[in-house]
Amino acid sequence: MAERNMRSVNADASKKRRIMAKVLSGKISLRQIDEHADPNDAVAIRRDATAQLTKTEIDNIGSARIDYSIIQGKNAENVIGMITVPVGVAGPLKINSGHSNKEVFVPMATTEGALIASISRGMKAVNMSGGAVARVIEDGMARGPVFSFNSIVEIERFIDWLPRNEGKIREVAEGTTNHGKLKGIKLIVSGNNVFLRFKYSTGDAMGMNMVTIATEAACRYIERNFKGARLVAVSGNMCSDKKPSMINATEGRGKTVVAEALVPEGVLKRVFNTTADTVHELNYIKNWVGSARAGSPTHFNAHFANSIAAIFLATGQDAAQVVESSSGYTITQVRGRDLYISVTLPSLEVGTVGGGTGLPTQREALSIMGVSGAGKPEGSNSMKLAEIIAATVMCGELNLLAALATRELGKAHQKLGRNIRSR
Repeated sequence: MAERNMRSVNADASKKRRIMAKVLSGKISLRQIDEHADPNDAVAIRRDATAQLTKTEIDNIGSARIDYSIIQGKNAENVIGMITVPVGVAGPLKINSGHSNKEVFVPMATTEGALIASISRGMKAVNMSGGAVARVIEDGMARGPVFSFNSIVEIERFIDWLPRNEGKIREVAEGTTNHGKLKGIKLIVSGNNVFLRFKYSTGDAMGMNMVTIATEAACRYIERNFKGARLVAVSGNMCSDKKPSMINATEGRGKTVVAEALVPEGVLKRVFNTTADTVHELNYIKNWVGSARAGSPTHFNAHFANSIAAIFLATGQDAAQVVESSSGYTITQVRGRDLYISVTLPSLEVGTVGGGTGLPTQREALSIMGVSGAGKPEGSNSMKLAEIIAATVMCGELNLLAALATRELGKAHQKLGRNIRSR
């Protein structure tokens, strides 16, 4: 009996090694592992393969263990344990970004069946088209305090005073941090109130706490040195944090990032069984006409929030900032018979240091993409992450638009999201 059990164990180990070898050689994709092993073995093989392909140790993701002393005083209060969410990887995705040029696997934490599969299908089409191009075009975390004055006469004097004293205000604000740099101050008047929108570069941190502390110091300086200025709140909602707003869409907050791809006619036909004209028409009517008619102020897209929420959860970002981070625009053009597609995210708020990014599983997820911790030069890792997210979002938009065009959305969710198999 013992000998038979040992032979069985050895046979199982040998089978896993054979599957692993095929995955590493590219003969079997990460998705196809499920067809060659039982569910538990498939997860273990996929995790080990991902670790080897990305040269990353991801032991914590596999065991979901954590030292609670890491959390105390940093991430949560009254902690009673952890909630686990399934983490999968989409990809690989070829991406030419402003800070790297490589293939990446993208970890995503979700309970929505079909999401990672749909993103991966979009990535497949983009890879066949030569890959995605992504660029961060603006970077600056905002905090918007509001001051009250007795009259517009005082505000008129303040408008003259502020630019003449901006150098000293910058010195005071930057004196609170080793990494934050004040990029500018925008002044907005409403009645006898003045909103000041401070904008900072924050290195590899998302930077919300950093800019709050810096802005509080700047506000104290303003109150002491301009008679009549009374701080109402360090945040007057002109920031705007964790709320949709036009100012974030037009002025940017965090990273403003664009991703694009040109998908040839043959790829559209082979992967999606559709055409550029069909996808473009759907994008115009759904994402632009439909969003405008529904009164959407900043969300002219199909489902940015799906990709962003899943990556935020996997990588330790502030989950509530999915609200403004998922605003943005999907643009398509028909070029000959090919499809140009781009996404613009004006307010993507991400970091690779601070907050939840230092937790073991989240740090491993960032490592899979090669962006864990501080970058060299400073700020480069958070830029890379923003560009990876934008490219992933674009792949998700491409796939969903194609699925809607071919009327496959319900079919995909029935197969992958409800555990119902076609007979």
